[in-house]
Amino acid sequence: MSQYILILIWLAVVFFLSRTLHVQRNEYVLGEQVTRVSVGFAIFAMIPLIYWTITRPLSFGDSDAYVRMFAALPNTLSELPSYIAGVNKDKGFSVLSILIKCVVGERYELFFAVIALIQGLSVALVFRKYSSNFVLALFLFVTTTDYLSWMHNGVRQFTAVALIFAATELMLNKKYVSLIAVILLASTIHGSALLMIPIVFIVQGRAWNRKTFLAIIAFAVAIMFVDQFTDLLDTLLTDTQYANVVSDWQAGNDDGTNPLRVLVYSIPTILSIIGIKFIKHEKDPVIDLACNMGVLATLFYCLSAVTSGIFIGRLPIFCSMYATGILLPWELDNIFTEQSSRLLKLGMIVCFLAFYYYQVHLAWGLI
Repeated sequence: MSQYILILIWLAVVFFLSRTLHVQRNEYVLGEQVTRVSVGFAIFAMIPLIYWTITRPLSFGDSDAYVRMFAALPNTLSELPSYIAGVNKDKGFSVLSILIKCVVGERYELFFAVIALIQGLSVALVFRKYSSNFVLALFLFVTTTDYLSWMHNGVRQFTAVALIFAATELMLNKKYVSLIAVILLASTIHGSALLMIPIVFIVQGRAWNRKTFLAIIAFAVAIMFVDQFTDLLDTLLTDTQYANVVSDWQAGNDDGTNPLRVLVYSIPTILSIIGIKFIKHEKDPVIDLACNMGVLATLFYCLSAVTSGIFIGRLPIFCSMYATGILLPWELDNIFTEQSSRLLKLGMIVCFLAFYYYQVHLAWGLI
């Protein structure tokens, strides 16, 4: 049976185990008592996803390119300085990869294993701590195809994303010096991480605050004047490692992110508009942060729909996991009646499974 189907079966098993085993515990998050699954259960639930990442087909996405990159790396620390001197961008990822190779040897599966552990455990532990429904968060991580798109494909960028995601506690506690240090470290792995420096200040404060509306206006202007925006972006990226981004997406006839994907990632933001009074009444810093992150993710996806799905469409991942994994489960439990919540969860599960099938079977031809 295809691993892409086994993943869904495993999620059903995780749901069943979460309901039949004593995996819930009370703990404090930002001074508030909450109920969460145990750390052990969260790791247990993620391990098969990590395994399938390690054993993924090399024909999927950039997997084969990473295997060839790993094979070309030096395997001794003495060669590291001379090799890094010839690397033009994202030198941190090269350093990390060489360090891994010095430990595990030539087996690329072990390289994939270390990277997958960094990514998978970061996702699992943040969802466990800050999501009101860990199992649903994991389900959405898979069925939005974030799991396949990033842990199986955009490995370098998602490693940077995972490092910053793991620092969510610093963001919530406004420990900006430490947080920016993490972002700068992540930027050596993938330069797009620098985008998070302004974002961490924009998303602070209550949900749908003045900064959020200013961001909406800025993105609306960029969309309305998209030609001028791309010219400006091309100028700003001159003399950076992304200097050819605009010309590359124009030459490749990149027609932007699929509108269906834009709609899928907009659901948490749409629901936050419907339930804004509940969010504001809750005064929960985690939900406020996730809501503002969701708005930015939606804006980036809307912009990518009229520009580039390959380049601009890769940026929302820095924000979108907060919306799908933390905000959406909370919304379903807190802004609707109990009966409506059950019906919405069932409908959402069906719709996200349909989107998963569309993306994995019809768009990618994996099953």
